[in-house]
Amino acid sequence: MKESLAKKLITIVSIAVPVVVAILFGVRLPNVEPLSFLPPIYASINGLTAVLLIAALWAIKAKKITLHQNIMKTCIALSLSFLLMYVAYHMTSDSTPFGGEGIVRTFYFILLVSHILLSIIIIPLVLHTYLRAYLKDFQSHKKLARITFPIWLYVAVTGVVVYLMISPYYAY
Repeated sequence: MKESLAKKLITIVSIAVPVVVAILFGVRLPNVEPLSFLPPIYASINGLTAVLLIAALWAIKAKKITLHQNIMKTCIALSLSFLLMYVAYHMTSDSTPFGGEGIVRTFYFILLVSHILLSIIIIPLVLHTYLRAYLKDFQSHKKLARITFPIWLYVAVTGVVVYLMISPYYAY
């Protein structure tokens, strides 16, 4: 695949995913049981992604390149599966309002908003970082990964924290 085509596809995916998720977030599938079992699963996927991102960093620092590549591909697959489950849940279930009060409520919403905004930003960063490695432009890959890694790790960790904070308010 030509680099210019790959960059165009990354741009399209980076715009389309948040737009489609936002649209589907408002769609309710009629006559479908709520998929209320999904939130702990996709929160666990976020947690596993965070652990694997740290493992991938360790692997590359230890010069275990194939292991690093495999872990990163797994992280991308996990993030995609998270996204699919997240959308499926919200297409079958109403959003859960956060019931906390005071400073906890403020902290929750700051965390939630930063998580959502950075989850949008991370899409092109991950794809461009992956593209750099795929093209064997390892110098650019490493430079971009220094930006991508902490943001992706933050999104993965805050996904778990947001789940833990809102889980007492889920109606099962």
